[in-house]
Amino acid sequence: MNGPRIDIAFASELHLFVAADRRAGRTEAETDGVSTLGHVVESLGVPLTEVGVLSVDGRPVGVGHVPRQGERIDVAAVTRPQQVAGAPLRFLLDVHLGTLARRMRLLGIDVAYFSEDIGDPALATYSARDRRVLLSRDRGLLRRRELHAGAYVYSDKPDEQLRDVLGRFAPVLAPWTRCTACNGELKEATKESVAGLLEGGTERSYDVFAQCTACERPYWRGAHHARLAQVVDAALAEFG
Repeated sequence: MNGPRIDIAFASELHLFVAADRRAGRTEAETDGVSTLGHVVESLGVPLTEVGVLSVDGRPVGVGHVPRQGERIDVAAVTRPQQVAGAPLRFLLDVHLGTLARRMRLLGIDVAYFSEDIGDPALATYSARDRRVLLSRDRGLLRRRELHAGAYVYSDKPDEQLRDVLGRFAPVLAPWTRCTACNGELKEATKESVAGLLEGGTERSYDVFAQCTACERPYWRGAHHARLAQVVDAALAEFG
């Protein structure tokens, strides 16, 4: 490349993304003299969605800074709780995060999710159009420039995924107010109003119901309620 050489160091939270030989501290990197610092950071493996303050010789700079010979660059992790431009705070999850989507909806968080893979370009366009934060474990997807905002999901375990997202974005929690199937809002419903949607055993066994205003799916405190309540109670205890 034969361009300016810089000294760069990544925060420990970002070591997951960089090569092993860059995790010990400050290392040297060669640039081409025209690429921005944002491009350099991503070329070394770190999605900009995970980057907080970028510092050059101790002073903060933007992602558009073009590195010069001998600069000492520090790459910090995103600050938590993270502030996202635009309101309200809404999310979009990729096809591999179905369980997380249902748990976030259970807590009343506005989450768009497609059970089939609609492709990276369509997800990025949806994020930009609806101003939703895209959550994904696909680093390539998070590098797409048209995203409104994005975040890497660090764990493959739903409990840890949920804690990570709640801790990072601090969304307002309103449990039991959103349909876990379609993301619509729930309203109280009488047994009579949903009777045609219930099996006989359910109609005989339960008296308190809610119904989705979008897909009309009925909800009641059935056999899985205790397990779902544990998810809700744990989230409220830590983040409510």
